[in-house]
Amino acid sequence: MDIILLQRIEKLGTIGDVVTVKDGYARNYLLPQKKALRANESNKKVFEANRERLEKENAERRTEAEKSGEKVDGTEIVLIRASSNTGQLYGSVNVRDIVAGLESKGHEIDKKQVIMGNPIKTIGMHDVRVDLHPEVSVTIKANVARSDDEAELQSQGVDVMAAMFEEEQKASETEGFTETVDPTLQPGEIPADMLEANDSEADDEAAN
Repeated sequence: MDIILLQRIEKLGTIGDVVTVKDGYARNYLLPQKKALRANESNKKVFEANRERLEKENAERRTEAEKSGEKVDGTEIVLIRASSNTGQLYGSVNVRDIVAGLESKGHEIDKKQVIMGNPIKTIGMHDVRVDLHPEVSVTIKANVARSDDEAELQSQGVDVMAAMFEEEQKASETEGFTETVDPTLQPGEIPADMLEANDSEADDEAAN
């Protein structure tokens, strides 16, 4: 279907562009949300008659979004969640969690403005995009941690999961003596030095 864009649409175009999209995308999303018009002769005339007003209104909304964006951009929200020892969450962090986190910081954001793709399922610092306007996007930080202390470390740039793994490795290395294995031996083969030691012990017993 050919449509006239009434606002900028990522990967499609900007106000006034006539583009071709799949019928379902136009009927189910662009047209109902008044983001576009069918590109027939009647609508083209209507659009041209209102182009100046539409572009002015868009510019005003963009300016407001840019001002809001200065306050929201870079905001860090802390989300405490339970996880496994590997950092996998028992559940996930979704759009509603991000909106609630931003609201706690004093930022009123509509869930439609939060662009995540997929829910967050691991501990760590995650970038989340927020579209305040079709032409204004900012990035906020979702600090997903198991405790406030871990969240503070992650905020300082510490990879908590990597640090924990490293500590576990060091602990396992210091837990008693680990016998080295000769890589040249076949399964079940006894090292030569042990055979020599056993032979010497046997000779001593025979001599006595």
